[in-house]
Amino acid sequence: MRAKRAVITAAGRGTRQFPATRSIQKELLPLVDTDGLTKPTIQIIVEDCLRSGIEEVCIVVEKDGQKPFREHFRALGDDERRVFAAKPWALAAGEALAEMERRITYVEQPSPEGFGHAVYQARSFVGDQPFLLLLGDHVYTTPDGVSSPIAQLLDIAAESGGAVTSVRLDPESAVSVTGVLKCRPLNSAIAADAPGQVYDILALKEKPTIIEARELATPGVPGGFYLCHFGLHLFTPEIFDCLGQLIETNTRVKNEFQLTSGQELLLARSQRGEAPPYRAAFLQGDRWDTGVPDGYLETLMALGGRGPFAAQLHAPVR
Repeated sequence: MRAKRAVITAAGRGTRQFPATRSIQKELLPLVDTDGLTKPTIQIIVEDCLRSGIEEVCIVVEKDGQKPFREHFRALGDDERRVFAAKPWALAAGEALAEMERRITYVEQPSPEGFGHAVYQARSFVGDQPFLLLLGDHVYTTPDGVSSPIAQLLDIAAESGGAVTSVRLDPESAVSVTGVLKCRPLNSAIAADAPGQVYDILALKEKPTIIEARELATPGVPGGFYLCHFGLHLFTPEIFDCLGQLIETNTRVKNEFQLTSGQELLLARSQRGEAPPYRAAFLQGDRWDTGVPDGYLETLMALGGRGPFAAQLHAPVR
């Protein structure tokens, strides 16, 4: 079954982008998209989801945090229509926002208790369907002619069934800030670290030490490199049972309910045959993190280099 629902978490405090995030949610920080329009980051993510076949989106916000998102994702008011009467592009952008409004549901995280806790708030929205999980401050790009990483993941999950976590290749110096997966490549026709490769997950660990990471090396991956979280997940509803177990037993890491802890439980269930398969996939594309200052600048350059102002900016594209 191809997933039709997506969950985007947007409940973080954005401390690494302070002081800008004193007055604006980090997911609403503006970017100039590849079509030349200035949009909040989360709009670019929602549009990518809808283009890839997602039909309904749930945005998880902090307590009482819906207002700025609802203010953005809405139809144009009468005053705005008068202001934009001679600007067809703005009227079209307003219609697009009205259509997105019809596709978006909001749920609130009642207290800031971790990424896994935020995801758990979307369980009623998801119901018994598979769903795509994204972060509200990560933007993805691909080379010309390559479909969005979101579409790639949806296609792979629909074909393989079960849950799929996206991975990328990271050097050993980066393992302390990400999740590392030990995998078994399933497609012998392509390299173990090639786009399109799908894996059985053997083990995973969030932010391991270098010694721990070396125990998670995937056969066929160059030495000193590891398969690490790329930021996109396709989960089956069983992930909510796993997160619920963590919450019920008050199992925390650094005083928070972590998604990775839920992934570990899901993997164990899958390996025992108590849940659908849980696999990983290497996607083609780049991820840009707008939640940190240097990542925000990189995102601006990456999108700018692909948009109508590229010749003026001389922005590098990769």
